[in-house]
Amino acid sequence: MVSTARIVAQVTHTLYQLGGNLGEASMIRLGGNFTIMLMVSGDLSTEAMLAALAPVSTALGLRVHVDPVHGELHQHQVPNFQVRVNGADRAGIVAEVTAILATQGFNILELDSDVAGDLAQPLYLMNIQGFCAAPLEALETALAPLIAQGVAVTVAPLELMIG
Repeated sequence: MVSTARIVAQVTHTLYQLGGNLGEASMIRLGGNFTIMLMVSGDLSTEAMLAALAPVSTALGLRVHVDPVHGELHQHQVPNFQVRVNGADRAGIVAEVTAILATQGFNILELDSDVAGDLAQPLYLMNIQGFCAAPLEALETALAPLIAQGVAVTVAPLELMIG
């Protein structure tokens, strides 16, 4: 198994040598896979990035996909709420929670989840950060039916220090 630090080091070094400048990044383990999303600025074409990353991806067994996007550094929403959900793992829990949040105008900025416990009693863990203009009480009221179903749900305001 290739070290995830080695993957990050080689991918980012290759982009640096090509003249790329890293902006926002998200790197996470999903199951047995390691996923990287990067915003790279600079005078780089999609073809140049793919060509430069080809030897790295071959050597490390990676799949590379490049989408040109227009990103505005430091021009994104900052989360003001965190929603934590814990309960017996069951089909549809993500759809149910996010549908409720959508009714409140909640904009998900980050969602991560995992399954803990064992095969006999799996526990679903989900953490969502996002922005919502609705007050804390409205979010708690909207999510209250889940609590009646035995799902632990907490909503907390986030105050991030930036700068």
